[in-house]
Amino acid sequence: MRRAFLALLVATSAAAAPALRSGTFEPPREAPAFSLQGSNGASLQLASYRGKVVALGFGYTSCPDVCPATLADLAKARRKLGATAADFQVIYVTVDPERDDAVRLRKYLGAFDATFVGATGTPTALAEVRKSYGIQASRVGKEPDYFVPHSSYVYLVDRAGKLRAMVPFGAPVDDIVHDVNALLAQ
Repeated sequence: MRRAFLALLVATSAAAAPALRSGTFEPPREAPAFSLQGSNGASLQLASYRGKVVALGFGYTSCPDVCPATLADLAKARRKLGATAADFQVIYVTVDPERDDAVRLRKYLGAFDATFVGATGTPTALAEVRKSYGIQASRVGKEPDYFVPHSSYVYLVDRAGKLRAMVPFGAPVDDIVHDVNALLAQ
């Protein structure tokens, strides 16, 4: 009897949890760990943000269009989260370590939201992180005005450090807010 009650309780809880609107990882899997230099000058490790929902994006400060649009949407989503925004963290990993040092990342991200954290490191360390997340990036053009076309989705990592969703570029802000709230409620 007790086992049947527990099974019913688990099934009811799963049915009550709102479905994510972004592409989901089924089953969720551990987000690949990394240790890079944070935009605050200290070591940045994804595991340090356990207990929060993390939006993990990849881009660069000289990006002319996709990155500023993505960061503006994430900033809007954070504002719409209200008081629950304290449990939501944006981490933005550079794909352009030659230009994006910690200071430049901090200034750039701060223009969108002061709580956003950037990550940089050696080209080798960043290439390993990109590979572990399936991020494509390639340098096009010559110094100093080159571009770095790159994958443009944002991962949502739950409080336990599991990859839960992949938000495509241009997703409505309300969908991002919905997914973050759903993960915060778990």
